[in-house]
Amino acid sequence: MRTSDRPTHEEAVMAGYGQHKEDIIRRLRRIEGQVRGVQRMVDEDTYCIDVLTQVSAINAALQSCAVALLDEHLSCCVTEAIAQGGDQAKVKVGEASKAIARLIRT
Repeated sequence: MRTSDRPTHEEAVMAGYGQHKEDIIRRLRRIEGQVRGVQRMVDEDTYCIDVLTQVSAINAALQSCAVALLDEHLSCCVTEAIAQGGDQAKVKVGEASKAIARLIRT
């Protein structure tokens, strides 16, 4: 039995979002561009409210990406672990619960 709830390297390689990896990367690149845009806005002394509006948009985009990743985790990793049963199912459900708790706090 492992002492950590973290997946092994072999488990990590089998990411649940594998089939949608390009979509996730595309979303993250778009968010990265938004962050660079906010940096430019601050550099150019853009009005505070306009910067805050863009920060809010970035937060919403990150939340959307996180929900997509969580959905993939639930539909792939958790579903497979539950089908197999045993301790791994409990671990995967626990991981998902902790991830949801972190998302709710942000």
